[in-house]
Amino acid sequence: RFVTLRLGISPMRDDEQLIDEAARAASESDVAVVVVGSAEGTESEGSDKTSMALPGRQDELVRRVAAANPNTIVVVNSGMPMLMPWADEVAAVMQVWFPGQAFGEALADTLLGVVEPSGRLPLTVPRHEADSPVLHARPEGGDLIYREGLLVGYRGYDRSGIEPHFAFGHGLGYTEWTYEAIVADAASVAANEDFTCAVTVRNSGRRPGREVVQLYLEGPDKDPMRPARVLAAFASVSAEGGARMTARLTVPARLFQRFDESTRAWVPVPGTYTLHAGRSSRDIRLNASVALR
Repeated sequence: RFVTLRLGISPMRDDEQLIDEAARAASESDVAVVVVGSAEGTESEGSDKTSMALPGRQDELVRRVAAANPNTIVVVNSGMPMLMPWADEVAAVMQVWFPGQAFGEALADTLLGVVEPSGRLPLTVPRHEADSPVLHARPEGGDLIYREGLLVGYRGYDRSGIEPHFAFGHGLGYTEWTYEAIVADAASVAANEDFTCAVTVRNSGRRPGREVVQLYLEGPDKDPMRPARVLAAFASVSAEGGARMTARLTVPARLFQRFDESTRAWVPVPGTYTLHAGRSSRDIRLNASVALR
């Protein structure tokens, strides 16, 4: 077996020239795919980022290509939420999370519909950097004080009422889903017992698909330093076009409890809880109530 190895360098090209070429190629194409994301060395466990914006002129690249071709798909290759000020100007956005050496094959299969993009966001993407509940964490006198308490991630957005760009749990596929019913196994639950319910959904599209049914629990406690609601359970279901599926969801007993620092124990909090079933933390489709005895 013979292997040819050629060593060399490619000349540095001007950003403006590259963006012009990309826009021109997009204008002559049926669909444009733009891959953007974190530049090499800009994300690390050993350091903090100074901004959630895409490095360099990537935002400009997306806008120029989108202006040249309305059928522009943007693929964001990053390991953290990035600001997407152009999201409303493009046909679709895919967040791919550093997929590795099989990135090209996986992306092609997804774009061509061989597989469905059925993932869901494990975090919240803000519309503006300042919307983030915890933007910077800086020590004060050698101490790092977590003033946000439990209000991090989607919990912080929900409590503040700030509308995210893309909510925790959000994700689209190649079909549509209708949430038809939520049925609790009982009207009440005893302390220290898990609670179960069933959520029925229907694939209202024409092709097979996968849905992640999410259940959020809202408690009777209106303490502003506690989350308005929390993710209590989730389940994935798959169905052919037009078919119905029922997801069984179990809420752990611990979610009906609060930690008492004085006794150093978990204590049940009686009252009426609301179950919210939906497609994300902000896309709630069904509600039901359960009382903790």
